[in-house]
Amino acid sequence: MLYEIVFFFCLVGLRNLGNTCFMNSILQCLSNTPELRDYCLRNIHRSDLNSTCQTNVALMEEFAKLTQSLWTSVNNEAISPSDFRNQIQRYAPKFMGCNQQDAQEFLRSLLDGLHNEVNRVTVRPKVSAEDFDHLSDDEKGRRMWNMYLEREDSKVVDLFVGQLKSSLTCTACGFRSTVFEPFWDLSVPIAKSSGEVTLKDCMKLFTKEDVLDGDERPTCNRCKAKRKCTKRFSIQKFPQILVLHLKRFSDSNNRASKLSTYVNFPLKELDLRDFASESSERAVYNLYAVSNHTGNALGGHYTAYCRNPALGEWYSYNDSRVSPMSSSQVRSNNAYVLFYELATPSNSKYQTCRL
Repeated sequence: MLYEIVFFFCLVGLRNLGNTCFMNSILQCLSNTPELRDYCLRNIHRSDLNSTCQTNVALMEEFAKLTQSLWTSVNNEAISPSDFRNQIQRYAPKFMGCNQQDAQEFLRSLLDGLHNEVNRVTVRPKVSAEDFDHLSDDEKGRRMWNMYLEREDSKVVDLFVGQLKSSLTCTACGFRSTVFEPFWDLSVPIAKSSGEVTLKDCMKLFTKEDVLDGDERPTCNRCKAKRKCTKRFSIQKFPQILVLHLKRFSDSNNRASKLSTYVNFPLKELDLRDFASESSERAVYNLYAVSNHTGNALGGHYTAYCRNPALGEWYSYNDSRVSPMSSSQVRSNNAYVLFYELATPSNSKYQTCRL
């Protein structure tokens, strides 16, 4: 196919349309997501366009056109994403104007918009009130996942959505309840340290057991009263593309601040089995893109580091400028959103579902 020939040479930047570096950074990360790229290049998205979508399904089409332009351009001149920008602003008006925006919030809005337009479900069934509490955790998680797919099922879901398990245990009677929720990305806190921390330190903080007491005490289903409880997250189903958002920004005492802690994350073989609901499930990921933020909470600039899926080399995307870089330069204290691709088949018990 044509794109298999030309994309070896296509290292194309995106013009800044006025503080649109946040958008350009995420678009470059997504354009280097191989399956999503191929979905657009082969025009498969057109057969999935949902005619019942409340929007005019132009967002997916403009995203696909932009992806095609990035990978089939006959020269390396920067491309203007103005048509795409017009459509994302129609879908999510909060991105109108020329103010600097948050890249992770933009990513979530964009994926949501793309999913809605290629959702394979044309008539969403009513949410079932079925009681799953008598089932085992694995069966309950499987049922909840199938219920999710009955309403939300697209190529975007195939790639980016996983399932999180939340366990709540009453310290008075020991009763444990579980809730299963889909996730598009994980916002992980940065472990406090005077020096560097590892990504696994952050994951441990995200999944550590929290105590809910005082005003936070939930109602125990067995005690039928508010009780001190412990809460813990774990990953029930790993997505093919794992997006990790490092929570660098906070709003404390009504003053926005940014953590510039250096998070040491692996480029290859990120093994997350310690954070799985079932220890038998092996999930190993390789990094392929990073959205970076330089500056502070009041202002700054976004760039992207992406591993070209054809060349296997890393490149820096700074709006219109694209330049080669060493893999040793990928880690920095500016890393904000990490994109990992599943390197090994998951032993998920949901193999009967379309993933």
